[in-house]
Amino acid sequence: MLFQTREENKLTSLSISQINQNRFQPREDFDREELLKLAASIEVNGLIQPIVVRRISPEGYELVAGERRLRACVMAGLTKIPAVVINCTQRQSAVFALVENLQRLDLNMFEQARAIRRILLDCRMTQEQLARQLGKNQSTIANKLRLLRLEEEEQELILKFGLSERHARLFLKVSDDKRIDCIKRAAKYNMNVAQTEQMINNMKEEREEEEKASHRPKIVFKDVRIFMNTINKAIETMKQSGVNAALMKKENDEYIEYTVKIHKNGAAPSTKRTA
Repeated sequence: MLFQTREENKLTSLSISQINQNRFQPREDFDREELLKLAASIEVNGLIQPIVVRRISPEGYELVAGERRLRACVMAGLTKIPAVVINCTQRQSAVFALVENLQRLDLNMFEQARAIRRILLDCRMTQEQLARQLGKNQSTIANKLRLLRLEEEEQELILKFGLSERHARLFLKVSDDKRIDCIKRAAKYNMNVAQTEQMINNMKEEREEEEKASHRPKIVFKDVRIFMNTINKAIETMKQSGVNAALMKKENDEYIEYTVKIHKNGAAPSTKRTA
């Protein structure tokens, strides 16, 4: 429901207590030190850039843009804040909040992805519709959403090590059990995107070789006579080559025991008689 008022698109002063937060605010983390610096500046100079709100009831407003400024004003002890009231729907408000943060580059890649997912679900928009609103290609929206397939721990590591969005998309190619090791290795050796891709390709080839090896048929001999014949043939071959070798065999109910004796000098002793 839209509330038409005379204050729309005009600068006005609103009580902070009248303003509700935007539930579609895409930014999740606010640096407290930065907020304190902004609050100190506001105490001295006032708020130069007003926030943007929309009216949601006769006495209430919802923040559209300016979450950081609003928080800093609260920290500075202000009870009123300069604001511009615009006439927009909940869907438009959600998109405006996302656009503002994208343009300011305030969001990390995963905050962007979660904000996009929330807007798509809650506002019942398609990727194509949101892409048009943001001035981006539909494939860009799809690629952002794919990042959410990474586990929370993996996302935290990627941000901690300062790896890029292109790095993050590459890690999606790695099996779940290898992904964290892959992220840590890329960070440890300061790999660029090309080097990371080569590492992942090498890992993939190694895994494929292991899988092939595991599926190769294994020869299982159930008849021990095959091995016994092999031993006998080996001894015969040694004898024919002039090696002094002897094979002794013991057998009981539990096992067969072979003992091989080979003369230290190698050659068999001569059997030639002297006259």
